[in-house]
Amino acid sequence: MKIIILGANQVGSTLAETLANEANDITVVDSDAEKLRELKDHIDIGTITGQASHPDVLDRAGGEDADMIIAVTESDEINMVACRVAYSLFKTPKKICRIRSSSYLVSDKLFGKGGVAVDVVISPEKIVSSYIARLIDLPGALQVLDFADGRVQLVAVKAFYGGPLVGQEIRLLRQHMPSVDARVAAIFRKDRPIIPEGSTVIEADDEVFFVAAQKNIKACMGELRRLDKPYKRLIIAGGGNIGMRLAESLEDRYQIKIIEKDPKRCVYLSQNLDSAIVLNGEASQQDLLIEESIEETDVFLALTNSDEANIMSSLLAKRLGAKKVMTLINNPAYVDLVQGGEIDVAISPQQATIGSLLTHVRRGDVVNVHSLRRGAAEAIEAIAHGDQSSSRVVGKAIQNIDLPEGTTIGAIVRNDEVFIAHDDTIVQSDDHVILFLVDRKRIPEVERLFQVGFSFF
Repeated sequence: MKIIILGANQVGSTLAETLANEANDITVVDSDAEKLRELKDHIDIGTITGQASHPDVLDRAGGEDADMIIAVTESDEINMVACRVAYSLFKTPKKICRIRSSSYLVSDKLFGKGGVAVDVVISPEKIVSSYIARLIDLPGALQVLDFADGRVQLVAVKAFYGGPLVGQEIRLLRQHMPSVDARVAAIFRKDRPIIPEGSTVIEADDEVFFVAAQKNIKACMGELRRLDKPYKRLIIAGGGNIGMRLAESLEDRYQIKIIEKDPKRCVYLSQNLDSAIVLNGEASQQDLLIEESIEETDVFLALTNSDEANIMSSLLAKRLGAKKVMTLINNPAYVDLVQGGEIDVAISPQQATIGSLLTHVRRGDVVNVHSLRRGAAEAIEAIAHGDQSSSRVVGKAIQNIDLPEGTTIGAIVRNDEVFIAHDDTIVQSDDHVILFLVDRKRIPEVERLFQVGFSFF
């Protein structure tokens, strides 16, 4: 597939690397020649220096025969204009646009057929705030991913000493919870993936990914660790778009305080939030955190635009008694360095956003993609189509499906019913199939598996 990516920022660069590794023809456009040179040094892609929305620049980037344009520059306006130009001049089949300002998202009419000519709108702030909200609602989880409109969840937790299943074989999960159906999709032990089998023994400190119906998730977590008490008190450092969106979605269920250093932004927050308390100050001020009873805070969330400020305020908050700390980290190199020590959960906005973008890039009928383990693994929700003569999966039991190495099927959603995958489970047409891949290089094979053809011989 020929794809033009507009913007060589963190999102654009990560996306370019991901898609180039999957044998796509990628060209990245940016006005910063130095950024493009660095990117081209370690990825086999084309680059064009220039203003992303200019017709001549898009023409030089190959707009005439591009299958898709993904506009992820830091400017909403440039992204929208670029998509409109691509449609008007080249009739580009698919145009994906990153929009950060909530003002543009108020009405669907703006991006309809008679609007800006955008096929898919991606809002990073909305994606990240929703992702964090799920972590808050499920204490103790490292990742919480929704599939089939929330009916199924894939959850990552760290197994602790004392958990009922720790030190035991996975096959005993059914004995421990006879009324709950769940499946361990993957295990990461010291950063190495382990494909789970019935005889696999779960060890303390394993990062365990399991899939279950949403209503059964907490019961499954209790098998691997002592369940954390529900959170009540939250402190959010940073009242930007993500901090404000998160406060809006949670303030009716939690006691929330926001620390914001910009006085004007504080006024705006206090006028637009109902019950959250807005404080003007620096989240790295020890006296302020003590004054606001940081030792009684269930979760401290550092959500400013500065990785360094987020890391330092998080370390201080944890040292002063915050029970749990979640930190927004934009630089992917920092994520593995900080998570698991003083910082409980490191959140990468790039990885959350990349998953949403990949959903619209994947071949076959893929409706959900989540990037896992900082991009090393991936979870996919694909819809099975066809019949036994035209599909590699429809009408087959899971044990008879030729899955790529390192790939497991975790669950199937049929209408409103959730089926946890077992060897004898038979896939039917229109089933939503949730798969887990520990090796992203196998993605093209999975895509082919769910494509319908006349014959496979």
